[in-house]
Amino acid sequence: MVYIRQDALFSRYFEPFLFEELPAQDVTAQKAYLDAAARTDIYLVLIGQRYGYEDTQGISPTEREYDTATVNGAYRLAFIKDVPDRETNEELFKHKIEQDITRNPVLYSSFDDLRNNVFAALIHYLTVKGLLVNGPIDAAIHHLASLSDLDKEKIRWFVGMAREKRRFPIQYSDENIHTILSSLHLITDNDGVTNSALLLFAKDVQKWFPQATIKCAQFYGTLMEKPILSQQLYDGNVFEVVDRAVDFVLSRIDAHVGERTQTAQVDVNYELPIQAVTEAVVNAVLCKCLHKRQFIVCSKQ
Repeated sequence: MVYIRQDALFSRYFEPFLFEELPAQDVTAQKAYLDAAARTDIYLVLIGQRYGYEDTQGISPTEREYDTATVNGAYRLAFIKDVPDRETNEELFKHKIEQDITRNPVLYSSFDDLRNNVFAALIHYLTVKGLLVNGPIDAAIHHLASLSDLDKEKIRWFVGMAREKRRFPIQYSDENIHTILSSLHLITDNDGVTNSALLLFAKDVQKWFPQATIKCAQFYGTLMEKPILSQQLYDGNVFEVVDRAVDFVLSRIDAHVGERTQTAQVDVNYELPIQAVTEAVVNAVLCKCLHKRQFIVCSKQ
């Protein structure tokens, strides 16, 4: 387990439990290690030549740990040592594991072999859990979030706008939320919520991304220096901060107001096209929301 603790990547995600490191305490050794096995997220078992000590029921501590981790839903990893023969009970334990899970297909014969196999297995674990990102950050799964953290009314509003402006094919209903988000690639098949989904529809965006704010400032000249004529800090979801930032810019640039028409509308021509202002703000907001994202992962035994 020293390898896990000294590895720059794994030490950020995993905290190994070793029975030998437990302090003296007023509980039996069996209760101490089984309690740890019940709480662990990942249980890693090594199968060697000897089965070891057996209790009154003929079961070793390692097999007790394995059974406890299994009952409590731990993610199990098994690595088999390449030996000429095994004790009968160890062979039976190996067969039991092979019936439960896919063990590492390559037998290890040295520490280097084992280290390489463990490395591959843990990288796979981090990848399938969405903790390591191969693609864009916005498409990554936020492992602490769930569908209940999304605001249905925000999704309803978006679908209404998308159907009106872009002919979005799916009509909103509570039953259609999974289909809607899946079609937008915002959740996975098992309801994993992406960072994009949170930035767009979270009930409280800043709970997940405290830095997902935008500061708008108006300066006297072309340099960003004090004194500042006006400044505002906006938070909320992506749609909200974009709208507020665009309004800030438009309220502070020159505009020509036309004559009132028969429909009581007044044409306003800004010195910068609204579409160009909006695109610039959108680019700024997305860069801000996804830059230096704090990604907290807790993997405890």
